[in-house]
Amino acid sequence: AQVVESGGGLVQPGGSLRLSCAASGFTFSSYVMRWYRQAPGKERESVAGITSAGDSTNYADSVKGRFTISRDNAKNTVYLQMNTLTPEDTAVYYCNAHQWYRGRWYDYWGQGTQVTVSS
Repeated sequence: AQVVESGGGLVQPGGSLRLSCAASGFTFSSYVMRWYRQAPGKERESVAGITSAGDSTNYADSVKGRFTISRDNAKNTVYLQMNTLTPEDTAVYYCNAHQWYRGRWYDYWGQGTQVTVSS
């Protein structure tokens, strides 16, 4: 089972990027999906989350109104649309899938994708 992020890159301040996270090897539609990020010298932080059915989302205060998380359970993919990017959004972005099932956590992390916001 794995999740693989893509879509990172270099973008100018004020620009946009869309990250994708493709899942395989597990029942994607049963898992809560989250995006995290980790900037140099900082702890990993949660950016956004979406329920297994996609009917509820939540965001860190720092990205509310700028980022949108969504998922396509038919494609086993979760997305993070990032708009109005600032240099403070520069980080490695990680995708996470997790589920509590029959008394244990199932938890998968991707390898991360670099997002750099710079002029």
